Amino acid sequence: MPELPEVETTIRDLKILKNIKIIRINVYTKKLRYSVPNSLNKLIKDNKIVKIHRIAKYIIIDFSNNFSLIIHLGMSGRLKIVKSVFKKEKHDHLKIEFEKNFFLIFNDPRKFGFLDISKSSKISSLKYISILGLDALSKKLDANYIYTKIHKSAVPIKQILLNQHIVSGIGNIYANEILFDAKISPFVRGNEIKISQIMRLLKSIKKILNKAIIFRGSSIKNFRSTNGTIGNFQSNFKVYDKEGSRISKFKIKKTSQYGRATYYCPELQRDVKNIEDNLN
Repeated sequence: MPELPEVETTIRDLKILKNIKIIRINVYTKKLRYSVPNSLNKLIKDNKIVKIHRIAKYIIIDFSNNFSLIIHLGMSGRLKIVKSVFKKEKHDHLKIEFEKNFFLIFNDPRKFGFLDISKSSKISSLKYISILGLDALSKKLDANYIYTKIHKSAVPIKQILLNQHIVSGIGNIYANEILFDAKISPFVRGNEIKISQIMRLLKSIKKILNKAIIFRGSSIKNFRSTNGTIGNFQSNFKVYDKEGSRISKFKIKKTSQYGRATYYCPELQRDVKNIEDNLN
């Protein structure tokens, strides 16, 4: 699933489309995860993009008529920018045609992404937006916020990082890498975390996510940027998908927490005794 760095990479690429008029919209698939709004064509045709940004993993495209298109890439979605000649490909579900022969395509093999339209002023009140915690790269994300959210929780810290209601934008790949960088066990519970560990965690969140953005995200299976190139942060993975590899003399292990793969180095991420007792 595209996570914060992949979404940030996408929106930076999309900015080439700012201030170009939309002349045509084609919806090829009426139902993705949810039904594509019938009002899509009516509300965005003949308008220009004035701003492109994100909220967590949601891509927000603001138009000149004060409406916004919200895009979630789901498990396998991507946006493609095509110049001059468009040829429909398998799994293309939406085409937005701009002046100057630009086309924006939403492609999603698994159809788990979705599209929505809203007044720009109402985005923060949308149910799936309003429930989100602070963005992982928000300046407001500090030790006090994290401590307040987790100090009574018996849930392992890795699952807390994946909880979009607490911190939004982090998925499984980056949760593994962040915890290794912070030298925190993925099994230590929220109510066992010390302030010093929270400070390390915050530093690692910013470090890993920003570095991943510089490398234009991670391409494990599906992610491609708008021009079809892959991200390269996977070449910087320390633990993710590296079961059996060694860091110095210590071996990386793999287990499962809440149905998600966890990669960790027990000797370098020792925060609690008998960490296997916290497995779920």
